[in-house]
Amino acid sequence: MAANKNNRRKASPRQEGQASTAAAANALQPVTPEQLVARIEPQWYAIAAVIVLCFAWAYWPTISVELWDKWWAIQDYSHGFLVLPLALYALWVRLDKFPHGQIKWTWFGLVVIGISLLIRIIGGLFFLGGVDGWSILVWVAGVCLLCGGWRFFLWALPGVAFLVFMIPLPYQVEGFLRRPLQTVATNSSVWVLQCLGQPAIGRGHTIWLNEHELEVAQACSGLRIFVTIAVIAFAYVLIVRPKWWETAALVVSVFPVALLSNIIRIVITGFLHQFISSEAANRFTHDLAGWAMIPVAAVLYMSLLWYMSKLVKRVELSDMRQMFRPGAA
Repeated sequence: MAANKNNRRKASPRQEGQASTAAAANALQPVTPEQLVARIEPQWYAIAAVIVLCFAWAYWPTISVELWDKWWAIQDYSHGFLVLPLALYALWVRLDKFPHGQIKWTWFGLVVIGISLLIRIIGGLFFLGGVDGWSILVWVAGVCLLCGGWRFFLWALPGVAFLVFMIPLPYQVEGFLRRPLQTVATNSSVWVLQCLGQPAIGRGHTIWLNEHELEVAQACSGLRIFVTIAVIAFAYVLIVRPKWWETAALVVSVFPVALLSNIIRIVITGFLHQFISSEAANRFTHDLAGWAMIPVAAVLYMSLLWYMSKLVKRVELSDMRQMFRPGAA
């Protein structure tokens, strides 16, 4: 009896080690999003509710003034309403990569949250209202680190990075981007109009078309289309997760697609001036073009995605040795 007891005592550490190894292996196995959501303990819902309330209390003035009002009033940032839903959906799609079993508290997250508060303080001292919006990204990153650790932060990083599209660009950055976009759009539109047989002459950011004068203003630089296409490309990469070469091609094609869409808008405006009336051209430019060109750009981009899907086709590989083995028919 004593020997049996000793054997049991000696075997128990090994059994415990095997059980812990099996439990760790099961924890690392991929699960479906539905299974993962079912495993969430109730206290995490309470923690998430507290975090959301703290965020709303701290950033409500920023959200209501610096973000919401600009999304509503400035057409270049009207896509901001869609950024958060797309970011959450991208994280939902990535739940198969969720590091369940590896969630650990990391106090370094408090340092990152402190940096976000410092950014807000500096913005308030120097009356930099736009800086407040950028601190949201740092705050969200700090909360991910604090509550989930580095594994969770790396999993959530694509969704956090996608939030950058909801923050309006600083005025200096807008001016830096608009000027070259104006120049390229003007020169390219003049070339297209001339190829279509129209007597177009470009001077600066103005196109002379017979007695008509088309000014490519800053609002017509194509920045809005450029940002919208960038949002579509980023969202597609996050949700579909294509191969690296497809991702690179999509990122590189953002500028050509946005530029082509803006050229189409300018050329249509020139033809309206030439063959219909200046009133119709001005109405199209100020009332319809801003909204109409976004679907056109989206269609162009979707056409590129369709073309890329046809470039490479997956095929089933066969082992030639099996085909020529002895006795094969």
